[in-house]
Amino acid sequence: MRTFLDFEKPVAELEGKIEELRHLSDGGDISIAEEVRRLQSKVDRLLRQTYAKLSPWQKVQVARHADRPHVQQIVSTLIEDFVPLSGDRLYGEDAAVVGGIGRFRGYSVVVVGQEKGSDTEGRVRHNFGMAHPEGYRKARRLMALADQFGLPLLTFVDTPGAYPGIGAEERGQAEAIARCIDASLQLRVPVVCSIIGEGGSGGAIAVATGDRILMMEHAIYSVISPEGCASILWRSAERATEAADALRLTAEDLAKLRVIDRIVPEPLGGAHRGPAAAIAGLGDAVEAALHEVRSLDGSVLRARRREKFLAMGQTGLS
Repeated sequence: MRTFLDFEKPVAELEGKIEELRHLSDGGDISIAEEVRRLQSKVDRLLRQTYAKLSPWQKVQVARHADRPHVQQIVSTLIEDFVPLSGDRLYGEDAAVVGGIGRFRGYSVVVVGQEKGSDTEGRVRHNFGMAHPEGYRKARRLMALADQFGLPLLTFVDTPGAYPGIGAEERGQAEAIARCIDASLQLRVPVVCSIIGEGGSGGAIAVATGDRILMMEHAIYSVISPEGCASILWRSAERATEAADALRLTAEDLAKLRVIDRIVPEPLGGAHRGPAAAIAGLGDAVEAALHEVRSLDGSVLRARRREKFLAMGQTGLS
């Protein structure tokens, strides 16, 4: 059953009518094909109009939609012969970070991604995509593996942020994130990062420090969640809508700020309405980005990557 967002209610009503008509058609000889086509055309038009003018807060809702493609879906679709690797070799395994070795369209690659889970049980198991220090240390271990064997690194970002619990802080959460970022900047292999849903805080940038940063059209990327920002600035999470406007967290804003390199278009109505098409489009964008950097010398890649991130923040929005 499809889950509709608040601003999609008109679409939900129309699609409900379509389902009713199809049910009637199944039970009798009434020909309603023309009416279904008319309503479907209206749905497509309404979706196109709605998604062409989403507010930042509405983008947040879309980025968090439970039916958006998750890392495990993307890996199972795009990565052949995938061999998952677990553990940080220091403390334990963290299911919020998924990683391993496989083949992407002819390239042997190392993959690192953040997994939120697709149902209640999965979300609990993956801690809603909020990694502990061992998750970031596992990511760093995989980065070192990529560097050792000269394999391109593909990362997929989808997290509300690093886990803020006491245990995570006691085990060095900030240190683990900082070392992960440092490891990314030192790599001598191509690194292509894709923000597929939420890119929250340092928990996201820990695995988003690459040569090419791709961002899906309705994803978000921010130093803090709108709710967290509102709680700090106005002592009320209810002002999250205002915070979303101020944070400049949409793909369009971040492209203007040169924080990301490319926006990956999503199917009409968002990736949650067409996961297969969204994943295919993302795969094409990753392949194109990888092709741009795969022939560069390791020292050149590392120098350009460092320059890229040092230059961020020097260009503002008009």
